[in-house]
Amino acid sequence: MSKEAQVLSGDDVARVLTRMAHEVVERNNHTDCLHIIGIQRGGVWLAERLVAVVRSIRREADTHFGSLDVSLFRDDISLRPVKSVSTSAIDGDLTGAIVVLVDDVLFTGRTVRAALDALAHFGRPERVQLAVLVDRGHRELPIRPDFVGKNLPTSRTADVIADPSGVRVIEDETR
Repeated sequence: MSKEAQVLSGDDVARVLTRMAHEVVERNNHTDCLHIIGIQRGGVWLAERLVAVVRSIRREADTHFGSLDVSLFRDDISLRPVKSVSTSAIDGDLTGAIVVLVDDVLFTGRTVRAALDALAHFGRPERVQLAVLVDRGHRELPIRPDFVGKNLPTSRTADVIADPSGVRVIEDETR
């Protein structure tokens, strides 16, 4: 038996994204060019929305959107084989750029580690920052987000689903 709880509604997600976009702009207001890159899959929709809000705030400055497939850089490929490879879409060389990596849920930190490895194939950014909609703790690697929508302590066995309609926690009581 599982129990599901809605933590954020779609309207809440929109408000959180607006706040995060303002934080991104405030921290990077000196930057002429900013790359906001969503980690496939969950981070892509979030990055698209974040870019739209950041562009409305930073009218004159360039803000680029990208997506990054990390499946071949994961350290658990032997445990969880790659099913289908998405493509990375990065606008140009990232050498010297400010990059904001975006993901929906931060859990162990292993996906972010894989993203940093994948990002290195597109140049050497001046700085990489991390934005996540939900930080649920349980880190296995020393990774900390720069921008957090919601801190959400969960059990290790819970599933956190984040999409444009909201954030839900599903607790499987049989585990």
